Amino acid sequence: MTVEIIDDSHKEAFVPTLSQQTAHDWIARWDVQQEGYLPDREDRFTALVDAVEAAAGRPDPLVIDLGCGPGSLAVRLLARLPRATVAAVDADPLLLSLGRSGYGHVRGLHFTRLDLRVPGWSDALTLDRPADVAVSTTALHWLAEEHLRAVYAEVASVLRPGGLLLNGDHMDTGDTSPMLSALEKLVHDRETGRRFAEGRPEDWAEWWQATAADPALAGLVAEREQMLAAAERDHTESPLLSTHLAALRDAGFAEVGTLWQRGNNRLLAAITPTRP
Repeated sequence: MTVEIIDDSHKEAFVPTLSQQTAHDWIARWDVQQEGYLPDREDRFTALVDAVEAAAGRPDPLVIDLGCGPGSLAVRLLARLPRATVAAVDADPLLLSLGRSGYGHVRGLHFTRLDLRVPGWSDALTLDRPADVAVSTTALHWLAEEHLRAVYAEVASVLRPGGLLLNGDHMDTGDTSPMLSALEKLVHDRETGRRFAEGRPEDWAEWWQATAADPALAGLVAEREQMLAAAERDHTESPLLSTHLAALRDAGFAEVGTLWQRGNNRLLAAITPTRP
């Protein structure tokens, strides 16, 4: 993967808290950890970027990355579309610092720390035109339904007519199609078993435990713990496909459907209405 680097001095100053090599090492470890849950993660990334390239209608699309983490999706998108602009949003100080320190000079990539649960988050992006595409992977299921609905509605308000939203995640259909849901999970489990026949990589909890043990990350770990302690946590997530479909339709998206799927791993797509 190749990304284009430029002098970033014209943007708001950011002083890296980590060396670029340290950030890259932790991002690489993050990617491996994520693949433990998504053995076809790169295939989903490829399908998502294919869709952005096909639907944007221009070589320099404006893209919002919701729950961007350390920027794994954003840099893959920019490697394919180097003239794009990606407004990458996340609330986690540690993941954002990894992204900024590792990819802070990638042309067109702008990281912003925002909580998607707070209405009006898109105002802080100061977009100079409506976005062409909004993307997200393995992030929005963490939102309670009320917050998910508000996020989808706000995304719809900042996309251009005919704009595209793409959300890649595990989405369960057990509430509407229990037998198919069981089969989808079985397909996913079989793929995972084949991919990691020699053993699974470290999991989510182990990755975060490892960050806590790295002195270079101590300040960011403490900041993250403060954020989690201060956050309102209702322990409610939105794992059901039906919840996402209903929220997108109620937000005003004209067409909603699954663009890519393997087992219960989906790439959900939604398109805003075009002008009459």
